[in-house]
Amino acid sequence: MASLTIDNLDPQLYEVLRVAADLNARSIEEQACVILKNALEQNQSTGGLGTAIKERFRSVGGVELDLPSR
Repeated sequence: MASLTIDNLDPQLYEVLRVAADLNARSIEEQACVILKNALEQNQSTGGLGTAIKERFRSVGGVELDLPSR
């Protein structure tokens, strides 16, 4: 397994990470890995901008736009 060292981590950020780890019964390292994994998975695109807009408005029935003529 790979290792990662983070230099100059803000003490307040470290404290937030420590508390989150404690609340989730994880080590600080495990909590950091979960946060990093979740952040990277959210950033992986399954489509383009149009797909993202469609997904955003799906819960309200979608949006139909008239395309301007070119």
